[in-house]
Amino acid sequence: MIPFNTKILPGTKGVYMVGGSVRDLILGQRSTDYDIVVRGNPEKFARKLSENLSGRLVKMGKPGQVVFRVVSREHLFDISAIKGLNIETDLIQRDFTVNAMAYSFFSKTIIDPLNGLKDMAEKKVRMTSSKIFKKDPVRLLRAYRIGATLKFTIEQRTADAVEKNIKLIGTSAAERIRFEIFSILCLPESKHSFFQMAGNGLLFKIFPELFRTKGCFQNKIHLFDVFDHTMRTFYLLENLLSDDHQFEPEITRQIRRHMDQKRSAQLKCATLFHDIGKPLARTIDQNGNIHFSGHEQKGVDMAKKICKRLKFSVRETGYIDFIIKNHLKPLFFFTAGREKDYTRGDLTRFFMKLGDFTPDLLIHAIADTRGKGNENDERNAAFIRFIKNLIHRYFVRFKPRSKAPPLITGADLIHHFGLTPSPLFKTILNRVEERTLSNGLRDRTAALIFVEELLGRRIKA
Repeated sequence: MIPFNTKILPGTKGVYMVGGSVRDLILGQRSTDYDIVVRGNPEKFARKLSENLSGRLVKMGKPGQVVFRVVSREHLFDISAIKGLNIETDLIQRDFTVNAMAYSFFSKTIIDPLNGLKDMAEKKVRMTSSKIFKKDPVRLLRAYRIGATLKFTIEQRTADAVEKNIKLIGTSAAERIRFEIFSILCLPESKHSFFQMAGNGLLFKIFPELFRTKGCFQNKIHLFDVFDHTMRTFYLLENLLSDDHQFEPEITRQIRRHMDQKRSAQLKCATLFHDIGKPLARTIDQNGNIHFSGHEQKGVDMAKKICKRLKFSVRETGYIDFIIKNHLKPLFFFTAGREKDYTRGDLTRFFMKLGDFTPDLLIHAIADTRGKGNENDERNAAFIRFIKNLIHRYFVRFKPRSKAPPLITGADLIHHFGLTPSPLFKTILNRVEERTLSNGLRDRTAALIFVEELLGRRIKA
């Protein structure tokens, strides 16, 4: 059962592996991180272990909650003292029964005072006691993270206790809430957890902005109010990201490489927020038609406040901001293309403006359209075909060309044309890049001739 050499941790009395480390090993899941508790002096044990592993010892935590971390080439061990008189006392103070088991290195046995093994066999997440959420309210979210990670069901009494204590989540540190939310979003199947959290109200305690979208009814092209549309879009997006049959095999592989775990989580989070500005932007004209003009910017402003409140990183905030601000761009591009045939240059400019976020926005656009509920509408079907074609063109034609070295640089503008660095440089180089990616320029000579023509027209920055 133990995936490392037991000579590292010999059968020492009073030394135990605990918590999720034990649970994961029972499930046959490989890990490199292990939680160890010891009876006696944890620092002394940690120093000895560090020497045996030729590892590095780090002291962490505050008084009363000190953890000694030993980092080696292959493993990471967090070592602390047993809480209480013995290991059983320690275990019953933990959060969920599947985390309340220990492995004794001395007796080579599992210690399971709360029937965690039985709950694992029945695939249930069960609280160790009804007090765990008051002791640490972030466990309200952790219940869903564990359930989603293990594909277990939250046992009914535990689900009832979560609902009873949802107000407590506001007392948890923002960083810890953010960690749990993104840990769930990183999973391939997070949608069920979010639907359950919406059902009991926990989701609205964390994101009250979403609650305002309930009952915000839309125009005739939507069958659902803003909230139900949002959750349907979230559901359909996650299916798109995990379904191997939505695109041709090579495009699916490209999407998999582009949408890694963290990026997928950020896109799902942006999807939750993409229409939060609609209640504030909603207007009704004299004919009774509903409009949401400018809801993207209002949504961006609201999302920024959410990200700040929950301590999202700068990168996460920037990504979410971009998706919300631009989530209608694919539809606008489609509408313009129906009125006139778009050229290769039009496609190139579209891809250049959206840059590396292009696939993200296009995948979101498919889910957003399907989330309206009118999947049999011919215009929606045409739009989805259009978007899938754009995704194909982006990965097959645009992206490979965009990785090639530029045909000319700013140095060429200085030495070949005698120009002085100015904002004009960016304009010229962008025009060259656009023409190159549109397959209009194939070599350096052609690029220099093109710049000469631009300068002859006295192009302005």
